[in-house]
Amino acid sequence: FVARGKEDALVTLNSTPGVAVYGEKRISVDGPPGPDGTPAAKLEYRVWNPFRSKIAAAVLGGVDDIWIGPGSKVLYIGAAAGTSVSHVSDIVGPTGAVYAVEFSHRPGRDLINVAKGRTNVIPIIEDARHPLKYRMLVGMVDTVFADVAQPDQARIVALNSHYFLKNGGHSVIAIKASCIDSTAAPEAVFRREVSKLQQENFKPLEQLTLEPYERDHAVVISEYRPSKKKNAGQ
Repeated sequence: FVARGKEDALVTLNSTPGVAVYGEKRISVDGPPGPDGTPAAKLEYRVWNPFRSKIAAAVLGGVDDIWIGPGSKVLYIGAAAGTSVSHVSDIVGPTGAVYAVEFSHRPGRDLINVAKGRTNVIPIIEDARHPLKYRMLVGMVDTVFADVAQPDQARIVALNSHYFLKNGGHSVIAIKASCIDSTAAPEAVFRREVSKLQQENFKPLEQLTLEPYERDHAVVISEYRPSKKKNAGQ
């Protein structure tokens, strides 16, 4: 959603009203009145800061689709302390699920605290390089999001996708050029990463740099194992 005001802000409907996850601003509005004229319940939205979340930066940067919506099942690799995860949890709602993988224990504690208040977040404190360690926890997902800032990020995404991403599902990957190769030009790094994904059965749909929110970052959105039928019909 977008909150109009002095400065427009990207917001998500707060699934835990009254609770801020990381000190973000909250906006309350009156919801629609009931059919019998009963007064409306208040709806609360949380402001989604693009400087703190690559997904918010991509949305405000103008990507067509992040492939995360109500009811989506999302594997979120590199969940950190769960700030962005909380917004994804707002979006997918009670019928969706966010499988949040974070290897580092310190932010993992914060992630677990976020998950305590949100039943649709499943925190997994494991190394994403070994998806078999958490295969008992994760079902098939519609979308894989990754922000791990590792040189072998494309391999990590492909490995997890082979296990958990449905055919025709999507991956959204935040690439930090300096983490993959600090000596090459960012454009060359992004191009190389996209070709690695293509070798792994991903069809790139769009690529977007995250200026002015992040330097030398790009988001690449791809479709996984797109169905041949659809392509033949185009």
